[in-house]
Amino acid sequence: MPGVAQHKQEYLVKLRDLLQEYSTVLVCGVDMVTSNQIQKIRMALRGKAVLLMGKNTLIRKGLREYAETDASVERLIPHVKMNVGLLFTNATASDVRDVLNTQRVSAPAREGVIAPLDVTVPKGQTTLAPTETSFMAQLGFSTKINKNAIEILSDHQVIKKGNKVTASDAAVLAKLGIMPFTYGLEILQIFDGGNAYSPAILDIKQSQLADAVASAVATIAAIGLGADFPTLASVPHSVIGAFKNVLAVAIETDYDLPEAERMKEMIKNPSAFAAAAPAAAAASSSGAAAPAKKEEKAEEKVEEDEDMGFGLFD
Repeated sequence: MPGVAQHKQEYLVKLRDLLQEYSTVLVCGVDMVTSNQIQKIRMALRGKAVLLMGKNTLIRKGLREYAETDASVERLIPHVKMNVGLLFTNATASDVRDVLNTQRVSAPAREGVIAPLDVTVPKGQTTLAPTETSFMAQLGFSTKINKNAIEILSDHQVIKKGNKVTASDAAVLAKLGIMPFTYGLEILQIFDGGNAYSPAILDIKQSQLADAVASAVATIAAIGLGADFPTLASVPHSVIGAFKNVLAVAIETDYDLPEAERMKEMIKNPSAFAAAAPAAAAASSSGAAAPAKKEEKAEEKVEEDEDMGFGLFD
């Protein structure tokens, strides 16, 4: 790669090696994440994932070069923008996200920052001096003086998600000692097996997938049965339905069919089967207890003989 500085060449080689070694790439936002926090995240992910930071232009260059051998990597390029890093792993994306969630840190609301969530100050006693009453009133708080301190009488929303934090918002939260935001690596896009998709898919539970698959199979089976078109989902139902018809014909015509013999016996002598069912159930429930009871009686008899110490004619 002529014309490229040595350190850039080494970076591109490292990027290529990571793409070859790992099957999944997570594009992560690193806004408001400090270098010290990045170091702790690397340590927490050791043995499970590798975090690669760098200039977006250089990362895109390396991805384009690698796309010459693997065209699917081109789907990553549009997502390498703003302040992001690449997280390479062979583990599941959900496992990596669980580790990242343990490395989030609390932070105060700073002026000019886009709020990632709504912030509401709960009602209750504060440590603010009564001299702050006018300041709180200007911000819309309903307060009173209680035990020489300000008490907030009702919950008050200070910041709305997506809005910029104002100077007064940041000031009141700082005075109340509230650190409403947490920051860490945010998974923005997942690249796995040549496909790129949103991290929202990680919130889907296994039970939801199982219910969706079961519903789809039932729908396919219903359509196949209704249209008389055999499918993998409808064939078992068709076979069972056909067997029921064959069984009904064998019973009505006295045709010898091994599978129908028990059914015929039940029709001829239903009382025998009705009496046999409760007896069998009782035997299964009490079969283990009866020998124990008999054995208990035998033990009692032996104990009585031992206690007497002599026979009838002694």
